[in-house]
Amino acid sequence: MAIYGTAILSGCLLAGILLGRLLGMTMGIDKNVGGVGIAMLMLIFITDGMQKRGTLPPKSQDGILFWSLIYIPIVVAMAASQNVVAAISGGPLAAVTAILVVLVSFAMVPLLNRADTEVTLDGGVDINDGTPKDSENREH
Repeated sequence: MAIYGTAILSGCLLAGILLGRLLGMTMGIDKNVGGVGIAMLMLIFITDGMQKRGTLPPKSQDGILFWSLIYIPIVVAMAASQNVVAAISGGPLAAVTAILVVLVSFAMVPLLNRADTEVTLDGGVDINDGTPKDSENREH
């Protein structure tokens, strides 16, 4: 299941990294600026368009859902590889921003837990409209 949709994901990632690099160059920075975020937005728009046209097979939808669920641990691993010492030595703004982001993230957990729909890899929610695939077997 995980292999399906990987071509779409990797194409979006390569295009996002290229666009992020170009954006950085236009800003005078020799770094990738927002490439992963651009890639994720591209993935959302492309897969949504393919779903609306009916050209995205269900196995590819499941594969893309799998990769989107492991996106957060990948971003955490990427962030851990950044130079934290240099960021903090640059001033207190980095530390204050980091603390605020963590606090807001913690505050969002209860809100997200109250969501009515549950997204699972075993077919719990229809990716197209968010309704349960087998509503007669699920409690609401």
